[in-house]
Amino acid sequence: MGALDVRSATTEDTSRRGEIFDLLSNRRRRYAIHYCKQVGEPVSLSDLAEQVAAWELDKDVEALTSAERKRVYTALQQSHLPTLERADVIEFEDHTIELTDEAAALEVYLDIVPPDSIPWGVYYLGLSALGFVVLAGVWAEVVPTGTVPALGWAALVLALVAASAVAHVVTSRRYRLGELERPP
Repeated sequence: MGALDVRSATTEDTSRRGEIFDLLSNRRRRYAIHYCKQVGEPVSLSDLAEQVAAWELDKDVEALTSAERKRVYTALQQSHLPTLERADVIEFEDHTIELTDEAAALEVYLDIVPPDSIPWGVYYLGLSALGFVVLAGVWAEVVPTGTVPALGWAALVLALVAASAVAHVVTSRRYRLGELERPP
């Protein structure tokens, strides 16, 4: 019976993750969540529609036409917000949108890799390989330990890992929903 419970929980987790990825596959829904997280309190449908339209069209809210506002307003009201509500990400009532506790706690990190970059996982794998090469070199006495002691080599590798981790944290903030001015 215990194995069945574990399998059921795993299936539920996988299903929920799939549902979240499906929700976030649409730009307007990502923008809606981003804006709600950014504001941190219930928002009106009209304010949300204006901001989503501004982000989509790369315009200031004041520069939007009424047709641009209405097109996004209608799509949000008829399709995207009911979808988010069915997924228990928002509460949508009386033209007011509020994140649920589950959505507010949802930390969405989009691993966006620019064309001239490598994924962080691959970077850390390479950094680990470098650490093992240095370790093997010190052990085999191929790496000079006269000018730089073994502890110095270890400190150098640790400093590289720490600097990389700081860079990773700083750059990843750009890709979190609700963190910065514009959504990722």
